[in-house]
Amino acid sequence: MSQRKIVHIDMDAFYASVEQRDDPGLRGKPVVVAWRGARSVVCAASYEARKFGVRSAMPAVRAERLCPDAIFVPPDFVRYKAVSRHVREIFSRHTDMIEPLSLDEAYLDVTNNKLGLASATEVALQIRHAIFEETRLTASAGIAPNKFLAKIASDWNKPNGQYVIKPSAAFDFLTPLPVGRLPGVGKVMEAKLAKLDITTVGDIRQHPAQSLEQYFGRWGIRLHELSMGIDNHKVESERPTQQISSEDTFQDDLLLQDLAPHILRLAEKTWAAYLREERRSARTIVLKLKTSDFQTLTRSYTPDAPVDTLEDFQSIAIQLRERVNMPPNMRFRLVGIGLANFIDSNQITTQQALFS
Repeated sequence: MSQRKIVHIDMDAFYASVEQRDDPGLRGKPVVVAWRGARSVVCAASYEARKFGVRSAMPAVRAERLCPDAIFVPPDFVRYKAVSRHVREIFSRHTDMIEPLSLDEAYLDVTNNKLGLASATEVALQIRHAIFEETRLTASAGIAPNKFLAKIASDWNKPNGQYVIKPSAAFDFLTPLPVGRLPGVGKVMEAKLAKLDITTVGDIRQHPAQSLEQYFGRWGIRLHELSMGIDNHKVESERPTQQISSEDTFQDDLLLQDLAPHILRLAEKTWAAYLREERRSARTIVLKLKTSDFQTLTRSYTPDAPVDTLEDFQSIAIQLRERVNMPPNMRFRLVGIGLANFIDSNQITTQQALFS
């Protein structure tokens, strides 16, 4: 079996860059794409705003505190989606193996590319050049033998750059990286790993997979695989949406009663992503929780008809919290809010309300 050639393309500050492209008065200024309000979250921030610490998924009120001179622009997903379709068409000139992650990033399997280019590096260069020539926007790329490494690589020379991790170099490349560079490792997990004297990816390898499994369950095995540069997940092109969700891992574990503001904020973030869906509706609202000892809980509700407003979505998400029967002193390290059970909008029929 030939070695896979995977490219991860990530548009640079996509929503903010579209706004700056289309409004010359915004160029060179700190732009924050977000609705204003206590419950709003940042959809994107220009690089000028990022210098102040503003990041996507951050509460908008915090972004305003960090960067008082920021220019807030409400998101226009219709416009962003049109640009995304154009970029996707550029991808398709090179391969049909395209796995979109969102409007602004995707994995491409270019093991066999349509134009017969000699290397994945050349494919990435041509794609990035075409994106700039045709949309006046920049993109960064990561090239590697698997999806995990390609995604890390695309962030290495941002903005408007690319980076290659060759199979023979993957092991050494990963060794000195902080564990926080691994997907799924947040502040809380970093702290737990630090208690085991694990601060770098190389440190993970010093612990057998079975030992890590004892501490972290199946996630421990996955951690060990990633530390070795192993990721066998294939690029899956054009999968129908199964679930849209947002989740946060807290720096300090929280009580159930303290989760409401986080649930509301994550619901808004999930709803913003849901609005980008075309002709598909979600039937089920899902609440996901992970306890301080890594036990995962989910609660879900399927109403008679799909929710059609953010307010209804948030209300149900908050109510699902009441169905979590845990000791009052139980603390939680993660909360997630999702929409699932997608169907084509023209197939919507009234069904009996169901708790699952």
